[in-house]
Amino acid sequence: MLRLSLKMTGRDWRAGQLRFLLVALIVAVAALSAVGFFVDRLRAGLNRDAHQLLGADLVISADQPVNAAWRAEAQKRGFTLADTVTFPSMAQAGEGEQSSSQLASIKAVSPGYPQRGKLKITTSTSEAQDAVGQPTSQVPAPGTLWVDAAILSNLNVKLGDTLTLGDKAFTVTQLIASEPDRGASFLNFAPRVMLPLSDLAATALVQNGSRVSYRLLLSAAPAKAAELAQYQAWLESQIKTQAIKGVRIESLESGSPQMQSTLDRADRFLSLVGLLSAMLAAVAVAMAARRFMLRHLDACAMLRCLGLTQNQVTAMYVIEFLLVGLAGSVVGVMVGFGGHLVLLELLGKLVQSDLPPVSMLPALQGVATGMLLLLGFALPPILQLRNVPHNRVIRREQEPPQALALATYGLGIAAFVVLLLWQAGDVKLALLTAAGFLGGFALFGLAGWLGIKSLKSLRGAFNHQGWRFAVTSLQRRPGATVIQVVSLALGLMALLLLTVVRGDLMVAWRNATPPDAPNRFMINILPEQKDPITARLAQAGVVNAPLYPMIRGRLVAVNGKAITEETYQDDRAKGLADREFNLSTMATMQEENKLVAGKWFSNAPGAPAEASVEEGIAKTLKLKLGDKLRFDIAGQPVEAAITSLRKLEWGSMRVNFFVIINPAAMADTPQTWITAFHLPTASAPAQADLGNALLRDYPNLTVVDVGGVLKQIQGVLDQVVTAVEFLFAFTLASGLLVLYAALMGSQDERTREAGLLRALGATRRQLAQAQLIEFSLVGALAGLLAATGAAAMGWALATYQFKFAWSFAPGVWAFGLLAGALCAIAGGWLGLRNVLKHPPLQTLRES
Repeated sequence: MLRLSLKMTGRDWRAGQLRFLLVALIVAVAALSAVGFFVDRLRAGLNRDAHQLLGADLVISADQPVNAAWRAEAQKRGFTLADTVTFPSMAQAGEGEQSSSQLASIKAVSPGYPQRGKLKITTSTSEAQDAVGQPTSQVPAPGTLWVDAAILSNLNVKLGDTLTLGDKAFTVTQLIASEPDRGASFLNFAPRVMLPLSDLAATALVQNGSRVSYRLLLSAAPAKAAELAQYQAWLESQIKTQAIKGVRIESLESGSPQMQSTLDRADRFLSLVGLLSAMLAAVAVAMAARRFMLRHLDACAMLRCLGLTQNQVTAMYVIEFLLVGLAGSVVGVMVGFGGHLVLLELLGKLVQSDLPPVSMLPALQGVATGMLLLLGFALPPILQLRNVPHNRVIRREQEPPQALALATYGLGIAAFVVLLLWQAGDVKLALLTAAGFLGGFALFGLAGWLGIKSLKSLRGAFNHQGWRFAVTSLQRRPGATVIQVVSLALGLMALLLLTVVRGDLMVAWRNATPPDAPNRFMINILPEQKDPITARLAQAGVVNAPLYPMIRGRLVAVNGKAITEETYQDDRAKGLADREFNLSTMATMQEENKLVAGKWFSNAPGAPAEASVEEGIAKTLKLKLGDKLRFDIAGQPVEAAITSLRKLEWGSMRVNFFVIINPAAMADTPQTWITAFHLPTASAPAQADLGNALLRDYPNLTVVDVGGVLKQIQGVLDQVVTAVEFLFAFTLASGLLVLYAALMGSQDERTREAGLLRALGATRRQLAQAQLIEFSLVGALAGLLAATGAAAMGWALATYQFKFAWSFAPGVWAFGLLAGALCAIAGGWLGLRNVLKHPPLQTLRES
């Protein structure tokens, strides 16, 4: 039987009946394998470099100086310790009016940093940009700085020049090529400036209310590994029993929770993108398998007459399809391997370049995916072949499929569900995704069916024979046409959303931002600096720049019940409850705020403490009017009842606060001040140099250029979106495969129709025009649905997620119609280019 299957496979391959099936499998497997290889290498790199990414065996991270008792206990147990202190601040170069400044991520390190891994430094800018440098076990010497290469170009300085941090001047001596424990937080978008911890106090940059991250790095000799684990357990019990907030423990076993979580989310998202491509390709597999079945009915009947049993026929074709599936899966894995290299290139320096080599797991998963899709979507037609009767040799009529064959179409659904559970890794997410896929297919299918039906009334709209032939052809095969439209529309919609609609979203966001919206934020203003800075802003012509007090406080209890790890289940709620809030206090509500419940506090002398809470955070933390909030503000407890809820206008870009407490209750709390103001792009020299002038006189200030930060983030997002667009190209390819499969499935019928029409007097040119019009209509309808779906998603994102006005741009429909028509014409030409080449007489004789 194996020998016969091999002969049949070779015969069918030479006849061209297996090539399309092979291509469809290759696309499906390649889409998922590209993601599989990519994520597998990232995860392997994360596991390999766990020590280096931590910079130690154990890390205690806190937003306050690490408890001295914990440090003493670690020293008592014989562990090696090192400290880092990280925060955002301004680095200043030059003197007087020639000075310039740059927001930087300041990191003060003690000797012994890092405990694990190596810090790499260099004096070459190109080497630093390529993360090439010499490993060092040293830290910057007193009075010196090591910096990212971006600092040199942004501040126009070179090695040996002076940079000022706060009240102290330093000499730049080295460039940082690689920093093992840098991570990927928002703060680290700013270029790094590293100084010795012994010089930090002299800068006077760390004040009450400063947002600082303290990390204690610990390492132990291999013989003390068990004792380190005991210390970690003791530490965790101390944190739990004392209900200490703002402390996080990272170890080799736990890895970096933030990076693991980010990688898991990226894995799920990219896998689902690949799965959409795979499912569309699976539809093409099913259509190709059905065409294979229809073309083998007569051959199968002949084999039955020659003595093959039903089981032998089934085994022969199962072996043939398994061989094709194995070949397609292996080639798909190879294409996926190349695809993951493209992903790495598109993401550039967002991922480390020295990742471990690929493992066999993604390759095996890719092969398993291909075989699963093949069995789930190609087995039903094969089971129909086993039921072909002997007498079909003389009576060319097919028996209806047996119940067993129809039931096996459930295998396709089962394969779909299994792949979803596998790729999503979560039952709830898998079910939601399945509902989204099926809902999208159903909605697009209904819209496509209505669109095709509406064309019937337009059959006589044009006095053109090709138009009437095209509309009649679409009406004759509505099912196949709907499948073509839906598949092509899904692929186009994904790409339109990431290209045209994404650009429209950015334009809408910029239009929704007032022209005078603040583009500079100034923080860390000390109380004694408030009045002179206000005067300086007014003197420079800056208007509408009110200063607000900013108070760091941690929410520790609600209605007398302490907040613990079990209080909230939602990840965002947990994060909010665990971090310090930026609180404020003021007698009158900001103009951009709007009360939605309760009333603003009166702040009368002797009035109780009252809090006004932003409605969004109130919903997230399940807070309501009358609830009593207790905050820990630098060790001082403050309890306030919620008397109002506010709606904030985040799009105004002005200073906003989640929680505002009446001034009487906050009089004795440590405060710094914050302001936001607008500097025109083409401002006067006095305004343009305002930030640098203020920093010269008040080195503790931090001035954030919002435009610069957003530009940097936009660059990162552009890289990520480009990588996702590459994956969605597989989706579009899958849609074109479905279009091609549908056309190939009707090729024999179309050949007979063309022969009959030409025998009745139609010219080849008229039929070619009819095909062109038909493909253009299919593509235009698909493009129209894709553009409508993408625009609807853009509107939903703008209205419900980003909260700004959205205007529908006609460009997305024009682009969708054009792209859809071109894709359909290309696919149609490939599928039916030989239909009109058959002589009419030969076609009629074969019929």
